[in-house]
Amino acid sequence: MKKSLIIILSIAVSIIMSSCSTHADLYRHTDYFVEQLSTVYVSYGLAGLKYKRFTDDGKYGIFPTGRLINVRIESPYATTKDYENLRKDLERYYRGNPNVNKVYICQGGTIMIDCRN
Repeated sequence: MKKSLIIILSIAVSIIMSSCSTHADLYRHTDYFVEQLSTVYVSYGLAGLKYKRFTDDGKYGIFPTGRLINVRIESPYATTKDYENLRKDLERYYRGNPNVNKVYICQGGTIMIDCRN
């Protein structure tokens, strides 16, 4: 009984850790922008594209605009389901962060991390 419980817990932990680590590079970039908005910048203004970054694998593009952080899946084959799954992951990641008000899919189809006051 103890052995099976340990195996089940090990599997659950590895699943949770693998889902977190799949977006580690994305989180690193979005965390940078969220932190900058809480410590350095009041707003990135409309010229946020000059700050655009990409994850090391090129899968995501991240750029700030005003007090919003836009996250785009760079694949031309990204589906609504891909964006919804990413939104859920980012929402889960930023839950409890006082600098992030909301994570949502905007009209243009990309994801916004809302850091407005």
